[in-house]
Amino acid sequence: MRRSVTTGELNPLRRCLLGAAAATIAAGTLWPGRVLADATGAMRLPAIRPGTVRSFVSLKQIEAGVLTVGYAEVGPAGGPVVMLLHGWPYDIHSYADVASLLALAGYRVIVPHLRGYGTTRFLSGEAVRNGQQAALAVDAIALMDALRIGRAIFAGYDWGARTADIVAALWPERCKGLVSVSGYLIGSPEANRMPLPPEAELQWWYQYYFATERGRDGYARYRREFARLIWRLASPRWDFDDATFDRSAASLDNPDHVAVVVHNYRWRLGLVAGEPKYDELERRLAGFPVITVPTITLEGDANGAPHPDAASYAGKFTGRYAHRVVTGGIGHNLPQEAPQAFAQAVVDVDAS
Repeated sequence: MRRSVTTGELNPLRRCLLGAAAATIAAGTLWPGRVLADATGAMRLPAIRPGTVRSFVSLKQIEAGVLTVGYAEVGPAGGPVVMLLHGWPYDIHSYADVASLLALAGYRVIVPHLRGYGTTRFLSGEAVRNGQQAALAVDAIALMDALRIGRAIFAGYDWGARTADIVAALWPERCKGLVSVSGYLIGSPEANRMPLPPEAELQWWYQYYFATERGRDGYARYRREFARLIWRLASPRWDFDDATFDRSAASLDNPDHVAVVVHNYRWRLGLVAGEPKYDELERRLAGFPVITVPTITLEGDANGAPHPDAASYAGKFTGRYAHRVVTGGIGHNLPQEAPQAFAQAVVDVDAS
């Protein structure tokens, strides 16, 4: 099957990138899509049925900071870089469709397994299996350094959105633009001491479960059952099949997964300490810094996971900013449930 690409008034460099992407699209399944340009020259991505691209052809591995990181890479090597960051309890397959769309549009797309997922491992057996927010953000910067990437568009949901927010806030020179599902997710243990109304606290039941040793043991024993439950609660209208779930659930078998997840949620509640080397970053994050880079925030109209109201965080984005609600029963795992809308936001924030 030959892919047709219509570029309209796109500039010669972008036409070149689009042609390279059509030749090097690397996520396994082709569909007869076309990248179009509207009257202003802006790119419009083709429609794609969620789940069209089931997986990535291959993964790469690279030492970066305290980790050896497993990651997928698709698209032309010379294209603008997009870093796609997944959440819990999901993995890089949330982005198989999105990565293909962006590669078609000429982007070099990097999709890493976060610490504790997939083929990502700690280089030292003595390293703290730390899940605090600053550690994951430093991981992202270390990966960019290892790949010799100066700037990238960052996009994510759940843990990945928080990490992308932090990179945009603390290292704006490394972040060309931001796409963040559920908006501004930077937090601090101090802020998390404030109790919420009972209905809101109920949504965080697993956070309190992980605060106990029973919860840690239960998650270690039933992590797949736990993940399937979270998927269904967070995306109540997403009709995912067993193959889709099993493909991502395999990433949770990482030997560090339970330790990183439990540390993440206990750290949020102030029940365990972070590493001193991140103290200064956490001090800055506790001030809830504004984000100045061009940003598009997204929200699914059927997100069953805890998430802030968009009006509560709009003021944290002081650069060019837009918020979009993605309709059609879209839940928490927005890039996998609505890949065209997510990928289009990346393209649009790049053009802003």
